[in-house]
Amino acid sequence: MGVFKRAIKADGAGQAGEQADLSALLRQGEDMIGQVGRAHMSWGLGSADRWDLDQTTGVITWTFPDKTATAPAQILGSFAPRAGSWVWAWANQSLLPGMSRDSRRFCDWAEANGHPELAQPEIDADEQTASTLAALAFRVTGATGYYRGPGGNSSYVVITFGPVTLTRRTAASPPSTSMPASAGSTP
Repeated sequence: MGVFKRAIKADGAGQAGEQADLSALLRQGEDMIGQVGRAHMSWGLGSADRWDLDQTTGVITWTFPDKTATAPAQILGSFAPRAGSWVWAWANQSLLPGMSRDSRRFCDWAEANGHPELAQPEIDADEQTASTLAALAFRVTGATGYYRGPGGNSSYVVITFGPVTLTRRTAASPPSTSMPASAGSTP
């Protein structure tokens, strides 16, 4: 969590206000993630059979036995616990640029507000630091939905999303061929 500690460390009177502002944004971001997570659980966030993120359309889809939920989405970044690193979406060459606008917007904000260490393409991070970065970005970008999607055995991806559309599935609807949701997925 070194980069975050450096970002909020108050070395003098001038930085004390910045520390308070960054800490307040973090608390607000954490609160907002909790609130939207609870609200989105009403339609099943975190319990889908499958999920898929289509980079070309920018839409995330969760598939349930009786319905699908879709929403416009952005990727904030990814965290690899074994490697101890957070990578902002804008720095991930495997992502289409349109999927990382919010990630870039947060990093532009961090640089403009005197926190360039938060805007590095890859940041040494533990679980707490990754959560902190995601909460700050969630708050600063004004996201309205939050999903921590599995990205494999050694990483996860943080996705924000907009308004959700629910569609009931009929018996004739074929099952989705998207990536399976993990039991470790959390809102």
